[in-house]
Amino acid sequence: MVGNTETASQVPVTEELRLRGSMGVGELVMSVLAFASPLATVAGTMPVLIMFSGKTTPGIYIIMTVMLLIFSVGFVKMSRTIENPGGFYSFVTAGLGKPAGLGGAFLALIGYLFIGFFAPPFFAVTLQGFVAKTLHGPQIPWYWYALAIIAVTTFLAYCRIDLSAKVLTVAMILEVVIIIVFDVASFLTSSEHVAQGIGFSMPWLTDGGIGLALLFAFGNFLGFEATVIFRDEVKDPNRTIPRATYLAVAGIGVFYVVAAWAYVVFLGADRVQEAARANTVGLFNSSAEQLLGTIFADVTSVLLITSVLATMLSTQNVAARYSFSLATDGALPKVLGRVHKRHRSPYISALTSGILWVVATIVFTVLGVGPDVLYPIASGSGTFCVLLLMFVVSIAVLVHFLRRRRRNPESLWNTVLAPAISMVFLGAVTYLAIMNYSELIDGSTLITVILMAFTFALFVGGFLYALYLRKKRPETYAKLGREKV
Repeated sequence: MVGNTETASQVPVTEELRLRGSMGVGELVMSVLAFASPLATVAGTMPVLIMFSGKTTPGIYIIMTVMLLIFSVGFVKMSRTIENPGGFYSFVTAGLGKPAGLGGAFLALIGYLFIGFFAPPFFAVTLQGFVAKTLHGPQIPWYWYALAIIAVTTFLAYCRIDLSAKVLTVAMILEVVIIIVFDVASFLTSSEHVAQGIGFSMPWLTDGGIGLALLFAFGNFLGFEATVIFRDEVKDPNRTIPRATYLAVAGIGVFYVVAAWAYVVFLGADRVQEAARANTVGLFNSSAEQLLGTIFADVTSVLLITSVLATMLSTQNVAARYSFSLATDGALPKVLGRVHKRHRSPYISALTSGILWVVATIVFTVLGVGPDVLYPIASGSGTFCVLLLMFVVSIAVLVHFLRRRRRNPESLWNTVLAPAISMVFLGAVTYLAIMNYSELIDGSTLITVILMAFTFALFVGGFLYALYLRKKRPETYAKLGREKV
C-alpha cells in the first residue's frame, strides 16, 4: 500500500496512469447492455435456449436473474470496499491473494478477447446473408467484413470512453425498441392465450436439458463486471457503480423474461419447443415477419448487424482495460499501460486487441476455417473462461468478508449469505459447463479437450507467474491487484 509515505513527485505519475471519463448511470448501463447484446440474444441465442427448455424458458431467465442479483449483493459490497479499477482482478486478489488474482486476470483477459473474437465471423456471416439475399448484392469474402468491423471498433475503443458510450447508447435504444415492439405485437396477437393462464411454467431439476439451458442463459448475462472496470471513467463511482449494476442485471433479466414469454405466447406453449427445433436460426425473423411484416423483419436484420458491432466494442473496451491494469501493475509490458494524452484511454491496449483479432482472422482464413465454425468456439470458450472466473470471484468475496468480520462485523446478508449462495450456484453452473463443454463450443472432442485444458492452464499459469514475480521481481509483485497505481 502507498500510505502516507508517497512523495509529491509520485502524484503526477499516478495521474498520468489514470484513465478518465464522465459516464453516468445510464451510459454505464448501456455499455453493459451492449455486452449482453439484447437483439443478438433474442434473435440468436434465445431460440437455442427454447430448443432445450421450451415453455420453461422464461422461468429459466427468472432463476438466472434472481441468482445474479444475489451475486451482485456481494459484488457491489466489494466494489465499495476495494476502490480500484481492476474489476474481478482486484476482487480475487483481495480475497484469495495475489497469485490467484493474477490467475483470474489472465482468465478475464483471454476470456474477453475470445468473446470479442466471436463478433467478426458472426458479423461477416450475418452481413453476407443480408447483402446477398435482401440487397441482392455481390458475394464478398467473409474476412473483408470481419476486418472492417475490427477496424471500426478499434477506432472507437482507441478514443475517449465517452464516445463509445454514446455509440452504444444509440445502438441499445434502437435494439430495445425493436424487441419491445415485437413483444407488444406478440402479446396483442395472442391475448386470448395469455388470458387463459400465464403461458409458461417454471422448470424443475428433473427437466431434460435444464443443465444446458442454465448454461446458455448464464452466457446472456455476461458483461455487468464492466461497471467496476470503468471505475475511473464514471462520475461518482460509489453511487454510479451500485446503481448501474443492479439496473443492468435486473433490466437484462426482465427484458429476457418478457421476450421469451412473447415467443411462448405467440408460438404456443405446446408448440414453441418444436418450432425452435425446426427453425432455430430464423425463429425471430420469421415470427417478426408474421407479426409485423417484411419491412420490420428487414429493419431487425440491420439492427442485428449493429448489435454485433456494439457487443464487440463493449468487449474490446473491457479487454483493453484488463490489459491496461496488468501492464500498469507490471505483469504485462509497460507499453500496454500507456494512457492517451487527449482521450485518456488505454489506446495501446485497445490497438493491441484489434491487432490480435486481425492476425487471428488472417490465420484462420489461410487455414481455411470458416466463420460458422469460428464464432461458436470463440464465444463458448470465452464464456467458460468468464464463468470460471466468476466462480473464483464468488469464493474470493466470501473469504474476504469472512476475514473482515473478525474485526469489522457487517451485514450478514451482504457479506456472508449472499456470497455463499452465489458461490454454490456458480459452482453448479461451472460443473454443468464442464460436463457439457462440447455443446457449449459446438466442437469436437479434441477441440473440447484442448480448449478446456488451455482455460485451466491460464489460471494456473497466472498463479505460477505471480510466484515467480514474488521471488524475482518483488516490487512488481507488490503492485499486483491494482493495489498501488
